[in-house]
This record gives sequence, C-alpha cells and structure tokens, in this order.
Amino acid sequence: MSSSTEPQHKEDEEATGPTAAEDEDTGAQVAPIVKLQEVAVSTGEEHENVLLDLKAKLYRFDKEGNQWKERGGGTVKLLEHKETSKVRLVMRQSKTLKICANHLVLASISIQEHAGNDKSCVWHANDFSDGELKEELFCIRFASVENCKTFKEKIKEVAQLQEKEGESKEATSTADLLEKLSVGDNKEPEEKKEAPAEEKKEESEKQESPVDEK
Repeated sequence: MSSSTEPQHKEDEEATGPTAAEDEDTGAQVAPIVKLQEVAVSTGEEHENVLLDLKAKLYRFDKEGNQWKERGGGTVKLLEHKETSKVRLVMRQSKTLKICANHLVLASISIQEHAGNDKSCVWHANDFSDGELKEELFCIRFASVENCKTFKEKIKEVAQLQEKEGESKEATSTADLLEKLSVGDNKEPEEKKEAPAEEKKEESEKQESPVDEK
C-alpha cells in the first residue's frame, strides 16, 4: 500500500513546486520607463485675493428656448486684483474645472432672490466665460440659506465699494480739470496785460526817434 502512495506524493510535490517558486517575492524593483515632470498650471488667479469661496450650482437663462439651463455645479469665487482692486466673479465646474461664469462685479450690479426661493438668487452681467462678452441672466443655487445670504451680502458690499471708488475717481478728475481751467484763466489776463505794455514801448520808441516828415 505504501509503494502505491509514494509516487502520487512525489508527483504532487513536483506539480506544486514551480507554482510556489513563481509566487515567491524576490524583492526586485522595476523602474518606470518614462519619467513625468511636474508642470506648473496657471489658473489666472495668482494675482488676486479670494474674498469668497462657496459651493453652488449655476444656471443661465436661454432666451431662445425661454428656459433655464444648467451650466454646472462647482465653486463660485469673488476675486480681488492685488493692483487694480477690481473684483470679478469666477465659477468653475468641480470635475472639469471648466469656467462657467467670469465677469466683473460692477457698481451697477443688481442681485435679488429668485422666485421666492431663499437658497437662490439672480443677476445680470456681461459675462466672458465663453471667450467673448455676452449679456447673461444668471441664477445660482446654494445648499443652505446662510450661504445664499452670504453671497448676496458680499456682492452688494463689493458693488458699494466700486461705486465709492468711482465717485472718488470722478471727483479727482473734476478737481484736476478745475485746476487746469483756473491756471488757464490766470494766464489769459497776463497775456492781455503784456500786450498794452508792448504797444506803449513801440510808441515811446517812435517818439524818441526823429522822423523826417518832409
């Protein structure tokens, strides 16, 4: 009986031997064939400060179809330029990072609640997200009433600051214009005063020099 079982046992060892060798970890490391270098990606937001950053879903009103169309869900930001202090609204889709809104927040912007929904609001803007300026009617919806309220208040705050800066620049330009006008007014009398003096000088020279009338 023992002789009949031994060959079977040896055959089992031979059958399992190569498999065990293949599963054995040799510790060898395979280096990648191609090495990829990190590339710095510019978003165009490097020279701006973030004033607001909220998750939301954006819609635009299609005039031809007379209906709202979704532009995507993602992050809406208010960005202030470090040098010019201009503030723009930028929104990117969360997965593709595609820009679905990109426009300046002007003093003339008007934002209000949408159809009695306290989680959404609407506004008009000259948008540049498609590479050209287009007048759009946007609607944005937030997950909470608090986020929607924060968004509206920040937009209104920025608009008021832009209005004050505009009034300040207008006042400065008006003051400069008045100063130039006043300087011009001062120059005109001087020119008028100098003209009679030259005429008197010419008359005196004529009187001093003898003229032969014969």
